[in-house]
Amino acid sequence: MNAGAPPAPALPPAILLMGPTAAGKTAVALELARRFPVELISVDSAQVFRDMVIGTAKPDAATLAAFPHRLIDLISPEEAYSAARFRRDALAAMDEISQAGRVPLLVGGTMLYFKALLDGLAELPAADAGLRAALDLKAAAHGWPALHAELAAVDPATAARLPTTDAQRIQRALEVFQLTGRPLSALLARRERPPPTHQLLAVGLLPSARSDLHQRIAERFDGMLAAGLESEVERLRSTYRLHGELPAMRCVGYRQVWEVIEGKAPRDELRERGIYATRQLAKRQITWLANTLRPQVVDCLARDLPARVMRLVAPLFG
Repeated sequence: MNAGAPPAPALPPAILLMGPTAAGKTAVALELARRFPVELISVDSAQVFRDMVIGTAKPDAATLAAFPHRLIDLISPEEAYSAARFRRDALAAMDEISQAGRVPLLVGGTMLYFKALLDGLAELPAADAGLRAALDLKAAAHGWPALHAELAAVDPATAARLPTTDAQRIQRALEVFQLTGRPLSALLARRERPPPTHQLLAVGLLPSARSDLHQRIAERFDGMLAAGLESEVERLRSTYRLHGELPAMRCVGYRQVWEVIEGKAPRDELRERGIYATRQLAKRQITWLANTLRPQVVDCLARDLPARVMRLVAPLFG
């Protein structure tokens, strides 16, 4: 930089509020919105789907009227949404909010989306419908663990981080390899971190006691069942052309109800299976936060949680 050059303009601020399911993210975000000039952006791969309300813990209509959330209700449950699309949509929303003199507050638990926003995405080939259909047929004949073993032979790094039943990601990794001849892990390693567009304050709501979070998860899933989660899935089935491998029906909670409706799992195990799947989701979210995203941590079980987060974000507002 030339000695006489003016300093680069300061980047506008933005807040990332992330945490596992049942950590209380929405309640904290609403408290921040009451106190500070922020606008909310959802970072949730399930809340992008229209008509999926109960199982996604989507804010109710009154809350959304008072505190609008961007990137909610974007697509039909028949469609798919990607981390790449989220990054484009989120950056556009952040720019609009900053241009209006307010601060973007991105809140949610889809850690892949946060990572895409922070680190960018590798240039990967577009989906190939024919190849995906062939992989689906192969999985139907042999099972996804067999395809996971196939992936391990060509891309052991990716296979090591995926459960043997993660159909969506196993399929994508095999698709990328077959289209490019290169492992997905190698392509991801080549990506360059994009230049920052905002001064980011990342806050992670993490539990000081996993057992307490597990209790919250159980209570949350019980509340979803009581609110009519099964009826919601039945309505979705009658409204849209759905099948069990669509991303919408692979969301935690929806997947377990779908399997009961399809006769693939006993109804008397629904609660137990739903709670277990949600705990596993929370475990993965916590691992992402601790090992990859590394935000400033606040105990989500603290009684004064909103006040603690407010103290962290207050300096952004002078």
